Amino acid sequence: MTATAPDAAPEAAEIADDTPHFRFFALEVLRTRRLGRSFLRITFGGPSLADFRSGGYDQSLSLFLPPTGREHTALPSTGEDTWFADWRGMPDEERPVMRSYTVREQRRTPGGVDEVDIDFVLHGASSPASAWAGRAVTGRRIMAIGPAVAENKSVRFQPPAATDSVLLYADETALPAAAAILDRLPAGTPVRAWFEVPHEEDRLYLPTPAGADITWVVRDPGAGHERTDRVLDALRTAERPATAAPYAWIAGESATVRAVRRHFVQDCALDRRTVRFTGYWRLGATEEDLLAEAYAGRAPDETPTAAL
Repeated sequence: MTATAPDAAPEAAEIADDTPHFRFFALEVLRTRRLGRSFLRITFGGPSLADFRSGGYDQSLSLFLPPTGREHTALPSTGEDTWFADWRGMPDEERPVMRSYTVREQRRTPGGVDEVDIDFVLHGASSPASAWAGRAVTGRRIMAIGPAVAENKSVRFQPPAATDSVLLYADETALPAAAAILDRLPAGTPVRAWFEVPHEEDRLYLPTPAGADITWVVRDPGAGHERTDRVLDALRTAERPATAAPYAWIAGESATVRAVRRHFVQDCALDRRTVRFTGYWRLGATEEDLLAEAYAGRAPDETPTAAL
């Protein structure tokens, strides 16, 4: 996922005050697997993952991907007080690309190897992260900032204790997070989900112990994210679980996320406090643009010590 919240600053700024919860990890590509037309799963390993502590659900981390022409990620510093300024000060052609993604799964293998799965959306060569993922082979090494404790601010799925059903909306960038949520919901939890994807071949098999009713919203060939009508039409014509305390989790392109939130709060009368919404990206803006916006008001020497 590529993350910036419409109701908050990007996570890089948000985590700056939460430094002890996050640290750098060295990751090595172990294997890759194509999941659908637009999805590629990369499994990472590395000795440092022994200290990785995913909080599950929509846990995110930040990857530093090497620029074009480089096989591995190299950072000038990983110190809490120096890494951000040193990273930003690198020449453009040498600076690793920082992108936020969801931990799809973390596990320890029977052989004692710690692994983390991350699902990438393949947008084409115009996306630096997509281009890197499409070329990833076993042995490639990158750096990441991720959770050192399970209870951390980058797990946004936080339903109240009284929650008795779950509503989910995700586009393709948020689908790995939504799938990870479905993995971890208690058995029998009523779930109504709407997942927007660009191609029919992106309708993934998503097993879950919950009682999930999933609607796939497939965009028309050549259609972009400029129109939200298809998503809202799907929401308006669907039945929701007849429960007393639903919790909604919404993630994807910022404008669509706002429209879906408005539907749940205004049209469906959900308590806005039980609707968690996160814009993973914004049409027409790169993550570099969003990070620049987040730090525009900082003093020159006031840099974050951790980021996601």
